[in-house]
Amino acid sequence: MTSLTLTHLAWSPLGHGHCHHQFQLRDASLQVGAGEFVGLIGPNGSGKTSLLRCAYRFSKPEHGEVLLEHQNLWKQSSRWCAQRIAVVLQEFPDAFGLRVDEVVAMGRTPHKGLFDSDSLEDRQLIQQALDSVGLLGFEDHAFATLSGGEKQRVILARALAQQPRLLILDEPTNHLDPRYQLELLKLVKRLKIGTLASIHDLNLAAAFCDRLYVINHGRIVASGTPHEVLTAELLRDVFGVEALIDTHPLSGYPRITWITQS
Repeated sequence: MTSLTLTHLAWSPLGHGHCHHQFQLRDASLQVGAGEFVGLIGPNGSGKTSLLRCAYRFSKPEHGEVLLEHQNLWKQSSRWCAQRIAVVLQEFPDAFGLRVDEVVAMGRTPHKGLFDSDSLEDRQLIQQALDSVGLLGFEDHAFATLSGGEKQRVILARALAQQPRLLILDEPTNHLDPRYQLELLKLVKRLKIGTLASIHDLNLAAAFCDRLYVINHGRIVASGTPHEVLTAELLRDVFGVEALIDTHPLSGYPRITWITQS
């Protein structure tokens, strides 16, 4: 069963393509199956964030279609989408003095009426989400006082409390040290929720993603398993860097070593 399907998307910031090609999307298509962890990789400015914004109903494509569970996102209400799609962005929200548990509780909003208070089930889901990201006991901490890595884990907990069918992550490991990069991606993988994530670190993408899409100048230029996609030729063509590709001795996924010219 397919969770998300993007078909022949075209989008540009100014509409009708009158912009620098880097931020355009042109004829971009991809799929995320239910429970599948799909990575989106490409150079800075290649269109990764633009594509994700189309996928979570932030930027409306000029052409093409965005389907979630065979329903056109742009024919559904924002509430319908929020009940099914959770988004973790690079930027942290302004928390306006909120505590950690209050930030996570925002994930329950799409499932409640305007004046509904938190139910016992809501509170249990908030606790479970915090436990999942290793922040049980942080409920009363002010969000603003947390480190960047802790904030990122709170935002993931908020997404989990939303009980989504699809997770969209934009560079989710940027603010994290290596331990929490690995822990966050392991957690996402364990959730078995359809996930589309832009990932800057290609070795992390190789280690955790079931499939990869490569975007360059707004076009999808390759897709497949990490072994199929991460070739020295593609990395040279797309990223402009020579690389040695071998197999990780413990885990079997592709391992990239960048070659620095002296």
